[in-house]
Amino acid sequence: MAGERPILVVDDDDTLRAMLLEQLTVDGEFAAHEVATAREAEARITGGSERYDAIILDIGLPDGDGRDLCARLRRHGVKVPIIILTGSDEEADVVRGLDSGANDYIAKPFRMAELLARLRAQLRIFENSEDAVFSIGPYTFRPSAKLLHDPARNRKIRLTEKEAAILKYLYRAGTRAVARQVLLNEVWGYNSAVTTHTLETHIYRLRQKIEPDPANARLLITEGGGYRLDPLGVSATV
Repeated sequence: MAGERPILVVDDDDTLRAMLLEQLTVDGEFAAHEVATAREAEARITGGSERYDAIILDIGLPDGDGRDLCARLRRHGVKVPIIILTGSDEEADVVRGLDSGANDYIAKPFRMAELLARLRAQLRIFENSEDAVFSIGPYTFRPSAKLLHDPARNRKIRLTEKEAAILKYLYRAGTRAVARQVLLNEVWGYNSAVTTHTLETHIYRLRQKIEPDPANARLLITEGGGYRLDPLGVSATV
């Protein structure tokens, strides 16, 4: 994988939490983070210093009900997928969990393969929804609208389909550099008629739109035979 997707596991069961972290990270697809209480989870998620692509949330937390935490997170404007884990699959419990704002609800004991499949499905749905909003440097990025918004200047930047796809894939890679050929294949598919020159042209045009000084790129950086995003690269200059 080009980058690990950050997932927060919120569960006070040390054994289950360790198993989830091990299984989530085994193939390098996800970077799993963990907390054991609702208070820790809320501080991390709403504090602004951490970003997560999804949350796996247990109902039975030592300092509250996970469903209440889910509802608070939604009120805070948290849009990422939340999958609730519970020891009960009674209809009333499932309905309450979904009503709290959860995207999915899985009863214990569960098969790890099923949890991973549901997690991937929710991530795909979210990324293509109108709710998907990512922070990239000073911008908020709406992939579905192919739009970057610069709130400091109250400026909107329209992106082409390929430019939005490039940013979306680089965002998923976190701070890791993505090789040119990998990015080319992901955005254009395995099309022999498309060369890395095509990608380089799109990167050039994208920098003209998003960099204060395109000749001295600080947000969309060339590194290690590819490209990566520096989330804080232009914050001080915009």
